[in-house]
Amino acid sequence: MIRRLKSMLVKEFLQMLRDPRMRAVVLVMPLVQLTVMAFALTTDVAHIRTAVVDPENTPESRALTVAFSAGGYFDVAVVLRSDKRVKGLLDAGRIRAAIRIPENFAADLRAGRLARVQVIADGTLNNDTAVIMNYAGQAAARFNADRPGPSPLFSVHSRVWFNPNLESKYYFVPSLIALMLMLIGLVLTSLAIVREKEIGTIEQVMVTPIRRTEFILGKTLPFLITGFVTMILMFAIAMAVFGIRIHGSLPLLALTAGIYMLGNLGLALLVSVTARTQQQALLTAFFILVPAILLSGFIFPIRNMPHGVQLATVFNPMRWFLQILQGIVVKGVGIESLWKPIAAQTLLAAGFLTLAVVKFRKTLE
Repeated sequence: MIRRLKSMLVKEFLQMLRDPRMRAVVLVMPLVQLTVMAFALTTDVAHIRTAVVDPENTPESRALTVAFSAGGYFDVAVVLRSDKRVKGLLDAGRIRAAIRIPENFAADLRAGRLARVQVIADGTLNNDTAVIMNYAGQAAARFNADRPGPSPLFSVHSRVWFNPNLESKYYFVPSLIALMLMLIGLVLTSLAIVREKEIGTIEQVMVTPIRRTEFILGKTLPFLITGFVTMILMFAIAMAVFGIRIHGSLPLLALTAGIYMLGNLGLALLVSVTARTQQQALLTAFFILVPAILLSGFIFPIRNMPHGVQLATVFNPMRWFLQILQGIVVKGVGIESLWKPIAAQTLLAAGFLTLAVVKFRKTLE
């Protein structure tokens, strides 16, 4: 029995490790992912891009700005003289918070009157927003402690946009829809071509007059249609059960969702045409899926990750679609505020589909 078991183990290990791709998937990729994730994944909220509305630009208002940025939590991205641009910056996601200093701030401080400063936060990430408000309170306390006179010198009044009650469903439900679309598209489509290779039918297909581009489209469109049906059903459940409302344009949502699914399908087809077995395809799809979810901003803020990891997330379709979903579903903004993630998502979809077609040709030859 022991001899037979030993022979079986040797055979299985040889079969598993014979292929260089399998060796990389089993041994190398987990180590690389662990190293990257350990640096990238953090629940801390830092480097919050902030706009400061300072109409007077007095020494007192500048000292307040320094008090907010000194802790390393608030990064002052722009200083404005009025609040006209605040809404557009929040809609586009260029800032996460805004600090509105009133015109009579310095005069109130000098006269010993209580000054009021407003902090506006983007409520689409409800947990981060609660932390931002806590940081704002700490900055106010630090400013009051550093200046002579009666205490407190000023108070912070908070206002949350887009999600005033900080309900988590407005963030997690749309994000789960994006996650499920990627899961279905990546896992199922990654088996589409490699299954033909394993059962030996791909040669029969290719001897027909069908072109390679037509073959790729034939493999892609059924999953794209299925993805649209699944998305409609998921949004129906989100609206009926969780009370989610789509505040933006439905045609824009359908267009961007189609681009997102095409990008996922292109990535999955690239996996399928390069894999030799369905096992390889599934393992590769899994090792793509996990980093794609963790590095999309769904669980951990991208701005808190190391700069190199942030650059790598540019090639993650889910990162851009999450921004688009939050913009259309929760904020109700249009293409003028979402053109950057839409452009990035379109380039990724075109690139992945092109690589799949090119690699498919090389594989056959």
